[in-house]
Amino acid sequence: MRQRAPFVLKALLLAGAVLLIVVLPRFTSEFRLGQFTFVGIYFVALLGLNILTGYNGQISLGHAAFMAIGGYTAALLILGRTGFALVGQSASHVIPEHGMRAIFTIPIAGVVTGVIGCLFGIPALRLAGVSLALATLAVAVSFPAIAKRFEHLTGGGGGLSLPLPHAPFGWDIATPHWLYYEAWAAAGILFVVAWLLVRGRVGRAWRAIRDGEIAAVSSGVSPAVYKTLAFGISAAYAGVAGALFAIQVSYINPDTFPVTLSILLLASVVIGGLSSLSGVIFGALVLEFLPIYAQSPPIVHLNFAKQAGPVVFGLALMVIVVLVPGGAAGLLRRIIRPVLALPRGSSRGGEP
Repeated sequence: MRQRAPFVLKALLLAGAVLLIVVLPRFTSEFRLGQFTFVGIYFVALLGLNILTGYNGQISLGHAAFMAIGGYTAALLILGRTGFALVGQSASHVIPEHGMRAIFTIPIAGVVTGVIGCLFGIPALRLAGVSLALATLAVAVSFPAIAKRFEHLTGGGGGLSLPLPHAPFGWDIATPHWLYYEAWAAAGILFVVAWLLVRGRVGRAWRAIRDGEIAAVSSGVSPAVYKTLAFGISAAYAGVAGALFAIQVSYINPDTFPVTLSILLLASVVIGGLSSLSGVIFGALVLEFLPIYAQSPPIVHLNFAKQAGPVVFGLALMVIVVLVPGGAAGLLRRIIRPVLALPRGSSRGGEP
């Protein structure tokens, strides 16, 4: 019974989180609901980045570029050439004639971005550590300039305006509520997929490569295969997040996903806890709300400059790295572990 206590506690926490997500729209404003929709979107992106960095040990500073690829893929499929003509822009012939429903573009964006991630992961096999981080950072820095050069695909600097999405299949759901449930449904599905991956053979291979590549090779693990797979899966998650982001804001341009977003994504993964899927939710909440409350703290009635967000992010990251290396998830485990150990001590006659 004592051995099942951690599993029961995790199941109760998961059920409580799902219940909270389901009923939250009934008790919050549309503005606040939009913020929690972005939390769900960032949750998806951070899940993928945690797979790559936390479980496989590859550092990426280019995830904003993968989100942009997913966002543009969804935007092009939603608009089609007909949509480009309606906004007075000429479109490339590679774009389909008629647009698709937004919900159907999300998995396609994930697949397209995942394939591109795998292609990028092959040459990245020669890189590791700082070299890999700089290579992915170069992708994030160069992507906006490259996107502006292909106006027939991206709309140039003016970007692409998307139609306001509605619930499909005739469902009578308000648009903000539908976008919220769409984001969190995608997050829930991808969370289960990530959990199955990291708990299975693939996850064991990723951790073996992260902890010691030479030892992993001696055990029959192919670093080339599993590193490329991690890059592809991580990019696919980023692509889904980018598609959800573009659908949520109904607009996308080359500057929608700046290089600073890549840095904040990596910092949020560390704050939430590397190699912890549950810690990703803390990182997503921090990424959405910390920049807002850093400018206007809820307790102290002060207003700071817009630059306060990155400063507070940096301070939080330093505190986490020095004092709580396991991030928010590691801190939570430290708090819960003694609580779970109490029944064990009491059953032994109150041993200390």
